[in-house]
This record gives sequence, structure tokens and C-alpha cells, in this order.
Amino acid sequence: MKDETPSGGANKIDVNIDALLRPTAWDEYVGQAKVKQNLKIILEAARRRGEVSDHLLFYGQAGLGKTTLAHLVANELGAKIKVTSGPALDKMADLAAVLTNLEDGEVLFVDEAHRLNRMIEEVLYPAMESRKLHLIVGKGPAARTISLDLPPFTLVAATTRPNLLSGPLRSRFGASFQLDYYDADDIRAIVRRSAQILGVVIDDQAIKMLSQAARRTPRVANRLLKRARDYAEVHNRAVIDSEVVQKTLDLLEIDELGLEPQDRRLLELIIKKFKGGPVGLNTLAAALSDEKGSVEDVYEPYLLSIGFLARTPSGRMATEEAYKHLKIEIPGGGLI
Repeated sequence: MKDETPSGGANKIDVNIDALLRPTAWDEYVGQAKVKQNLKIILEAARRRGEVSDHLLFYGQAGLGKTTLAHLVANELGAKIKVTSGPALDKMADLAAVLTNLEDGEVLFVDEAHRLNRMIEEVLYPAMESRKLHLIVGKGPAARTISLDLPPFTLVAATTRPNLLSGPLRSRFGASFQLDYYDADDIRAIVRRSAQILGVVIDDQAIKMLSQAARRTPRVANRLLKRARDYAEVHNRAVIDSEVVQKTLDLLEIDELGLEPQDRRLLELIIKKFKGGPVGLNTLAAALSDEKGSVEDVYEPYLLSIGFLARTPSGRMATEEAYKHLKIEIPGGGLI
């Protein structure tokens, strides 16, 4: 595929591809069966009553499909969707502009909801409960409060850090859903579907290898598939096979379980420098020269899910499975 787009065009193409790969109907959305089942009931009931849906909260690790679900909710309700994020709503005027421009039945999707500041949350409470927007006009003794009526709307919020949402905000959602990591069969189905959409030929072994390295996350699976497609195209390979996938993973320094250099470095630090742990989060972040939030949000969740890392009251510890994977001698247990 020839790319004649000027500087910066590659990112634009990638964004378009990501939109193309995003499911637009329930039967295209693979995995999260319980979440889909509950959502279908909530949305169908609202549609039969001729009402807007309750406000919805989706939480889970990045790349698990929260944004896709928000768009599916809008599709199912036959409504438009307006997209924003917590950091974008920095001032009360920002939120007021968004809310006053909503149309009847519209879905407002707020990504990274945990980054909403408390003042913005205070304005959201009456907007969510009674569809009222309370604004303070003027300053000092002349200040007065005005209330604006808002059209019926559904707020869909997504977050990777539900613990950072205030209790009052969480309580105003009609339903909250946690998205879990996907199982191997679901990831394989996603890779196969994406390959068909992209028009690439890929064999079963390549699909299996990509799925194993995808960190049980659809976004990662699609990213690896795109990089394998790039490798195949540059090297004039008509089929993405196991050799193409292995070469791609080697170039990206990703191993067969999806561990990236920083994941392996984290485990090796715990094992070699801190004798397997336990080690505190702050100490670990300092040793990695990384942010504490990155350790908690980016590296730890997947390592915990595959059993390579354990959290204890005293700190983080590497498990025997981590020693085995890294081929490091277990103290008193010999070389694995």
C-alpha cells in the first residue's frame, strides 16, 4: 500500500483504521458477554418506554472497549453521541458549553472521567439528576444563580481509575460495568475479524501468536496486527504467517506473552535488586525512573493478571512464574 500522505498523514490513516476496526453492532462486539447482556436489557427497556437510558459508567484497563461500548449504546438508542474527556472539561464554562448544546436523547461520552475536577463534578450532579444547569453570573454582592433546563440525555463515562471517582458522582450512575481482560478465544476472533476488514491474509498459527502477545487486550491485538501487516508489506510477503509475526515481535521487543522491555525490567528489578520483593511502590517507581501512576496503571495490571506479580501488605513481589518466564534461578529452587 502506497502512502502519499504528507507529514503527519500516517497518524491520520491509523486513526481512520482504528475507527474502521471498531464494532458498530452488538454481534460484531466480541467478548464482555455479561456486560452486553445487561446493557441490552437496560437500553431495550428505555427504548420501549420512550425514555433516555440511565447514566452509565464503564471502567477497566485501557484498550478493553469502553469507548466502543459508548458508541454502541448511542447506536442502540438511535441517538447522536458527543465525545469529550475529563481533562477537556477544565472550567465550568467548558462543561456549560457542552451541556447546553446537547440535543434531546443525545449521548454524552466523557472519557477519563476520573480526571474531572471536583468543581465540575458539583455542576454535573444536578445535570445528571434533574437536568438542571446551575450557573453563577457575576461576582461579589451582585452575583446571582440562574438555572437552565437541559434536554433529556444519557451520560456515559469511562475510566481506568474508578477509585478516583468521588462517591457522590459514582452513585448517580444508573449502572456501572467493569470490563475484564479477554480470553484467548475472544482475542483470536478479534484478530481474525480485523484481518478480514484490513484485507490481509493471515494463517491460524499467526493468529494464535498475535493473540498470545496481545496482553488479552483488543487494542493491543489490533496494533500488533497492523505492525505485522506493515512488515509483510515491506518484505513482499503475501501472507502473514508465524515467521512474519515472530519478526514483528522481535523488532518491537515483545515476547510471546506480550511482555515489553519495561515489563521485563520491572520484574528483573524486583528479582535481582530487591531479591524478589516485597518492595514498595514508591521505591519501585524510583528504581524504574518512572511515574508511580505508570507502574500502577500500565505495567502492574497485566503482570498481576498473568500471575507474574503479587501485591502484599509489604509491597510487590515477583512470583515463581515470573522467575520461570525470565529463566532466572529461583532461590533454593535451582535454575528453571
